[in-house]
Amino acid sequence: MRNADDFSRPLSVSRLVLLLQELVEDNFVQVLVEGEISNFSAPASGHLYLTLKDAEAQIRAVMFRSQARRLRFVPENGLQVVCRGRVAVYRQRGELQLVLDGMEPQGLGGLQLAFEQLKRKLEAEGLFAEARKRPLPAFPRRIGIVTSPTGAAIRDMLNVLRRRSGGIDVLLCPVRVQGEEAAAEIARGIADLNRVEDVDIIIVGRGGGSMEDLWAFNEEVVARAIAASPTPVVSAVGHETDWTIADFVADLRAPTPSAAAELVVKNRLELESHIDHLLMRLQRPLRDRLRLLQARVEGLRRRLLPPKERLRLQNQRLDELRRRLLAAWGLTDTRRRERLALLSARLDLLSPLQTLGRGYSIVFRERDGKIVRRAGEVAAGEKLRVRLHRGELRAVVEKTSS
Repeated sequence: MRNADDFSRPLSVSRLVLLLQELVEDNFVQVLVEGEISNFSAPASGHLYLTLKDAEAQIRAVMFRSQARRLRFVPENGLQVVCRGRVAVYRQRGELQLVLDGMEPQGLGGLQLAFEQLKRKLEAEGLFAEARKRPLPAFPRRIGIVTSPTGAAIRDMLNVLRRRSGGIDVLLCPVRVQGEEAAAEIARGIADLNRVEDVDIIIVGRGGGSMEDLWAFNEEVVARAIAASPTPVVSAVGHETDWTIADFVADLRAPTPSAAAELVVKNRLELESHIDHLLMRLQRPLRDRLRLLQARVEGLRRRLLPPKERLRLQNQRLDELRRRLLAAWGLTDTRRRERLALLSARLDLLSPLQTLGRGYSIVFRERDGKIVRRAGEVAAGEKLRVRLHRGELRAVVEKTSS
């Protein structure tokens, strides 16, 4: 510091500015300043330039690239912020300026503001459009998962996939899901899985946590990787209430990692359930039909006798038929004999022999063998033949009379 007598002599500009620089920079090493951003610019150098102002004053500020890279949000004109830094003097112009180490928006947190800014940006580009959403394959055979190999999320997803749908290949792309390098690894994992043949679906996610823990899934590089993925992507980050930029870009947002696993095999489960239902509907009539056929077979089996037994029964039946035939024949013969006897008796009653037996005879003329019924039919001396009941007589007519 200079004594009062020293100010009696003129100072050079540079000397004055140097004295001011020493004074200011020694006394304002760490300050917090709140104000509204104006004149913001972000040139290619990566440094950020802005003016902080309030109703009555303003001051220039700069945030160098090394600090600016750590900002989660992009400063905007009109944004009310609280800045942390030191006061410095820009010697070339002799101006005061704030050299900022950090910046937080007032009201809205820095992460939330960054989230909202990136969301607006990507939405304006159409990355959230429903028209971009692709349907998931109904029956995936190979599923790629981008997540931590040691987290609870991968265990939950594998448990669900193993329990709900066996036979699906799972390719795990191990990445960090938290920290500064996480976003780049996740984006690289998505790209790597897209180079693997026959990957039908990619699940990207992790378990729950704070907004800072989940921040990797709010990074633009992850959102761009999901949007560029030829394979449909399912976002499964945190719990049901956690929404990330990845959820908006993905083809499907699952509320939890376990739910993501269930969703990708949902159609398979529905189909299996439908098939089970159809099988149950088919089994019932088939079982009834089978029981009926079994009953018929059993009936036929019971009716189907062994050959020896069947021969024995046939012989038994043959004996029965023979016995009945003989009985019928005997009865018929008896009846025939009785009828024959009856007819013989009737015939005997009509036979001339019966008449001859009662003492009558029959007279035949010898010369022509005709029966003589009147005396006039013969003449005296004519020879006759007389038939008796037993034997015949020869006679000669001595005399006739009428």
